[in-house]
Formats: sequence, structure tokens, C-alpha cells
Amino acid sequence: MKLLTFVLGATALLAAEPAQELVALAKKSLQSAAFKEKLMTLTKEPDRKAGRAWAGYMGDFVFAVDSAAAPSFHFDESPMGKPVRLKGTDTWAVIVSGATGRSHNYYWSVAGKPLLAPPLLLPNDIPGYGPLSYEKPGVPKGTLSEKIVHTSKIYEGMKADYWVYVPAQYDPAKPAALMVWQDGAGLTNRMAGARLLTVVDNLIHEKKIPVAIQVLISPGMAGERRMRSVQYDSVDDKYARYLRDEILKEVEAKHNIRKDGYSRFISGSSSGAICAFNVAWWHNEHFTRVLSWVGSYTSIQWDPWKKEGGNIYPFLIRKSDRKNIRIWLTDGHNDLENNHGSWPLQNIAMANSLKMKEYDHHFYFGTSQHNSTQGSSDLPEALTWIWRGYDPAKISETFVMDPAEKSKPYWRVKALNRE
Repeated sequence: MKLLTFVLGATALLAAEPAQELVALAKKSLQSAAFKEKLMTLTKEPDRKAGRAWAGYMGDFVFAVDSAAAPSFHFDESPMGKPVRLKGTDTWAVIVSGATGRSHNYYWSVAGKPLLAPPLLLPNDIPGYGPLSYEKPGVPKGTLSEKIVHTSKIYEGMKADYWVYVPAQYDPAKPAALMVWQDGAGLTNRMAGARLLTVVDNLIHEKKIPVAIQVLISPGMAGERRMRSVQYDSVDDKYARYLRDEILKEVEAKHNIRKDGYSRFISGSSSGAICAFNVAWWHNEHFTRVLSWVGSYTSIQWDPWKKEGGNIYPFLIRKSDRKNIRIWLTDGHNDLENNHGSWPLQNIAMANSLKMKEYDHHFYFGTSQHNSTQGSSDLPEALTWIWRGYDPAKISETFVMDPAEKSKPYWRVKALNRE
């Protein structure tokens, strides 16, 4: 499935420092001249009119909207805060707090009309970054390669881009762990989205994950044909072989990387998530650690009587011998419903199937839509959990379900949004 993203406003990609300063000014006074000046500098009028102007730092958020009449504000689906009108303007602002490591949603209501996010007219999702998602003094940065273009033989004639991120602690004399990320182009900007490079730098520095080479790979193009769904949503081992025999062979020729599946991780979002699970499922000897965001465990590539689709995975897991996979999954109740299936229900089914077979898994089910806000928010927590107990002296470990998970019930749909 094509990963849907929406514009959160001009402040969506703010560097940490301007957002931090704006939040600090807001805490002092929303009516101060300094706050007003900073807000007007960091936001644009179209975003304020649409109710999409916001900035956040460490769980504190500032929101702004332009309206002649007094608006109301909703945060995490509940009325929240008392908007303040900036002197001499039609701009209203509010400051609220929310948990870090979790995505949040919000919307303004102007003249009784909610300003909701297109195309589904749902509240706007935003990430709640914690301290490990921000650059820290004294933490060395790794090195991101230039874009590398690969021409495939397994996907005949297909060209794909990828990048390699080498952490500062990498020693060519010591084999490093490996982490592979799908839809890699969107992860190369350290200040955008998941803030992956910053998170990895911080976690390696704090020894919460091992020194690991990061491979950020984008789906390919075969002439004018986009190959993303063919590569990512197909329930077979073709993409796993493509990684092993083509992309990783090139990376391993330049870097000293461990070959054991115990030291290898793979991740993706949407169709990239089912792709990551596919790789670990079909070639578990090469990958055992998986991170899945809003996974497309649906029928995108299903061709009745000819080809299986990702919708089969909850049932395939239950009917198959347990594989040695440790997996963290996230999804939200505002995820997609379309002709391919129900993302929320399929992810719940995945979690219950993993539980039934006693996989070492963690499932967070929140409110987010089909985007990476929740995955971006809890990325440091997820990577720490996935790599917990890692011992570079070992080459294998049989993962077992955490006792805390074992004691919990299966997921059930308990509350509905209509009578």
C-alpha cells in the first residue's frame, strides 16, 4: 500500500531549537510580543487558516489557527485548553501537553465546523518525540553515503536507490550488526519523520542497541513501472533473495557485517512492514528482528486461485510451526479501510496470532491514521525492546514470549464508534 502522508503545516519539519524556543515562550505567556513574533515567523497563513500550524518539543505542543470568531480545540479526541487570541490579530493559539513516545491527534473547530485532515476528514496526527529523538551534545554522528543506484537481475531491469549509514563507533576490524529499512529515501533526513539517524546515534551511544550498519533502501522502478507493491506486498521470498544476493552483497563488499540472523533487523511501514515480515518469515536464518508500522497485512497482491496476499498471514502464523522472530508492531484505529481490507482488524489479527503461537512480540494499538506518527514517536522504545539482551558473543538465541505479555488476554474490539 502506498504510505499516505499529509501536510502538518510549515512547522512539521522544524529543527528542535526553534520549536523548543516557541514552546518555552508559550509557557511564559501566549500574549507576549516575543511569542507572537516567533509564532508568525515559524508558521504560514495558509496553514493557520487550515488549522494545521503546530510545533512541539518533548511532549509540549503549540497550535495556532486564524479565525475571526472564537474557535474550540480538541486534543486526543477530547476538548482541551482555552485558546487565546493574539493581540491585534485573528490568530488564536493554545498550548497543551501529551505523553512522549505516543502519537497524538488534534483539530480546531471554527464556527461549529471541525477543520479535519484530508482526504479522510479525520483529526490531524502528530508525533510525540521523547529525548532520544533529539540530537544530544557529545553524541557522535555517523556518516550517510551518497545515493547508490542498483540495477537488479532478480527483478529484471529494475533500478533502485539505497543509502548506507555507518555509525561513528563502527570498527572495520569488528563485524557490525545490520539494520535494513524499506522506503529508505524518506529516512535519510535526520530531522524529518522518524528522525532515524538521530535515534540510532543516541541508542548506539547509550549502548541500548549494538553498533549496526544501516541500509536504507527504496523500492525500484522497472522502466516506468513502480515496483513497490510487487516487491513489498508479494507473499514469497523474492525480495528476501534480492536483499541477500544483490543489495547486501554490495554492502558487505565495503563493510564488515555479521551474517547471523541473530544480529540482523529489518523494518518497514505500510507495505514496507509486510515486506519486512516477509523477509524474516521466508528467510528466518538471515533476519530474526522485525519492526512493523501500520503493516499492510491485506490483500493488495492477492490474485484469487493464483497468488496469495498478505491477508493470509494471521492464518498462516496460526497454522505453521513457530519461527524465531521477535517483532514490534504498531497500528491505530483510524487506519485504512478499503477494497484491500481493514488495516486495524488485520493488525489486531496479526497480534492475536503471534500471541497464540507464543512469539516474542509487542503490539501497540493507538489512534493514528495510515502514517508513521506512532512509529516515529516510539522508535527509541521499539529499537531498545527489539535489541534487548543482545550479546555480540552469541550468534543465536531462541526468542520466547515475555511473561508480561503471556499473562495478557487476546485483543478484542470492545468499543465502537457508533451505536
